[in-house]
Amino acid sequence: MAQYTRLEVAQVMKDTGMVPLFYHSDLEISKKVITACYKGGARLLEFTARGDFAHEVFGELVKYVIKELPGMVMGVGSVTDAAAASRFMALGANFIVTPVLREDIAIVCNRRKVLWSPGCGTLTEIARAEELGCEIVKLFPGDIYGPQFVKGIKGPQPWTSIMPTGGVSPTKENLEGWFSAGVTCVGMGSKLMAKNADGNFDYAKIESNTKGALDIIKALRK
Repeated sequence: MAQYTRLEVAQVMKDTGMVPLFYHSDLEISKKVITACYKGGARLLEFTARGDFAHEVFGELVKYVIKELPGMVMGVGSVTDAAAASRFMALGANFIVTPVLREDIAIVCNRRKVLWSPGCGTLTEIARAEELGCEIVKLFPGDIYGPQFVKGIKGPQPWTSIMPTGGVSPTKENLEGWFSAGVTCVGMGSKLMAKNADGNFDYAKIESNTKGALDIIKALRK
């Protein structure tokens, strides 16, 4: 069961400006990555559940976060149907992110007052998502559409809150482009989750990348 309401989650997304994206099948590695993000200042994380038995890893991660990382809001991404959304919410997901607009997912999330963010690529999809109660729309894939698309959407719909995922990196130039266009927050995955030359995660670098990105976002908002 979710610890936070959808409005509380939306506020944390807006306040911090960034949602790290991560998935790994190994529980201990996942704990270390999430802890690194937390130490860097992140207060949300989207567990992109794309592997077999991902729900088992996520369930254990939620228990770890509740005990060790107070205030960390755990959600799940890459959810493709209502049954999966319900399963992850039962395991403690505080928000659900989808690659496409699925009304069945909207219904089960709204029933539990859990924030859901669907992947949209047209103004029509965005408008429909908002009619279904979406607080923050995911723009996916962000690198295909870019900041100019966000500017175009915000013209006729200045009330729309957008979170691009894909094509976001922890650099001033990249983040300035997105936030000057009017995004509410950004989702960042591979560019944030640094690895060593041997292919293993560099936890210190992940922490510094997270802190650096959040510092840039804070400065851009002044």
